[in-house]
This record gives sequence, C-alpha cells and structure tokens, in this order.
Amino acid sequence: MTGLTAAVPPGRTFHGSVSQIPRLKKCIAFHGDGPANLQIGLRSTLVAMTTGSTPGQTHIVAKERGRLLFLAALGIGVLLGLLAMIVFSRTSQAGLWNRVAAFVTGRPVRFDVSSPTVVEMIRQLSRLETVQYSLDKIVEGERQSAYLPDFLAGDKLLLVAHGDAIAGIDLGQLKAGDVQVNGDTVRVRLPAAQIFTTRIDNSRTRVYSRTTGLLVASDPNLESDVRQTAEQQITQAALDDGILDKARQNARTSVTALLYQLGFRTVDVK
Repeated sequence: MTGLTAAVPPGRTFHGSVSQIPRLKKCIAFHGDGPANLQIGLRSTLVAMTTGSTPGQTHIVAKERGRLLFLAALGIGVLLGLLAMIVFSRTSQAGLWNRVAAFVTGRPVRFDVSSPTVVEMIRQLSRLETVQYSLDKIVEGERQSAYLPDFLAGDKLLLVAHGDAIAGIDLGQLKAGDVQVNGDTVRVRLPAAQIFTTRIDNSRTRVYSRTTGLLVASDPNLESDVRQTAEQQITQAALDDGILDKARQNARTSVTALLYQLGFRTVDVK
C-alpha cells in the first residue's frame, strides 16, 4: 500500500477526524494493493484518527495544569495576607493590639531611656507652672504724725487689690541622682514646689478711698507701698490655702505622663 505508507510513516501516528474516513477509503481504494493491505491500512487509519493523544501526554498536561493552579492560589493568598497585615498595622490603637501589630510588623518602637536622657527630657520642661491662684485682698496703708492728729497731718489709703499667684516646680534644678532607671522602671524625686510670681492685676485693682490731713500733701509713695503689701498678702493667702501641695501634685501628674510616653511601665514620681 504505497499511498497509505507515505501518508502514515512507520512508527508515527496519523491524527485526523472521523469525517476524513470516506476520503481515506477512496485513497486506499485508489491505490488498491489487495484485500490484505486494505484491511491493514484501514485498521491503522482508524487507530490514528480515534487517538488524540497518548496516556503519557494526558498525564503531563494534567500535572502542569495542577501546578499552575497551585501557584496562582499561593500568589493570591500571599497578596491577601500582605493586605490584611497593612490594614491591621495601620488601624491598631495603643494597648494590646498595638503591641501585637508592632510584633507582627517587626518594627517595635525603641527609646533611649538611660538616666542622663531622662534627666535632660524632664529638665526641658523647665519652670513647670502647674497652679494659678486668683485672689482679692483689701489692704489699708497710712502715714501718721508723731505730734499732730490724723485730720491735720495724716494720710490714709484703702486699696482693693486683685492679684494672681503662680506656683510650680523648677525642673531645671533636677539632678542626675534624682532619677533612677532600672529596665522599664523609673523613679524620680522632684525639686521642691515654689511660687514663681505674684502680680497685681492693675485693670481690676482700684483705690477705694484716700484721706489726707489739712496740713500735709498726699504721699506719692503710699500707694506703691500698699500695692507691695497686697502682693505679699496674696502670696501668703495662697500658701495658707495649700498652693504648693497642689503645684507638686500637678507636677507629679505631668512628669508621670511624660515618663509613660517614653516607654516606662512602672513610674514612681515623688
């Protein structure tokens, strides 16, 4: 069968469709080498047309397709994991979730919390004004003559004073020995509280009355002396009301908050 042998070489498989069978029959009949050769040619042709691929090729294709599906699923999983990590690390707040996010992202916040650094940071607060008292005082001042009565040589002034007393702690006086750091524990001994300033509010202070003798002029320094006395009395009134204790308590609160922000877990401020 010369024609069929040329179309399907030995050791090769011919691929075709069923619709080509009549055409192949004509080809075989045309070359007509005998019944035996016709039977062998038909069997070879039908086998070639009904076999699209070998079992080995089918297994390789299925294996390659499974590998591609696995790689695609793995890539999608990695992308979703990264997206979830980014959202979690950006939306977590302070506390447990924040520490978990820091551990997951691998970027924990670290601070230099050695004793000299803590001392310097507290000193930067400088004059920590923590309490302001506003007080009203009525102060009387007078000049008297040793020989003449007041209606002749006296000078009397009554002042209604409004003033402010501001107290706090001068953290610039903090010494290196006042701060002790041990791991995440810190102990601080604050300087003594003090009144920084006492001032008279001139817009709310007035001379209520003034009386001058018939034989003398008013003393120009009397009002200044009375104002100074008013400042002293306002300062003393603030001390009697416990302004220094309140100033120290408020300073402890402020310094404690600062130390917690530096990363300490145990803070003792005295």
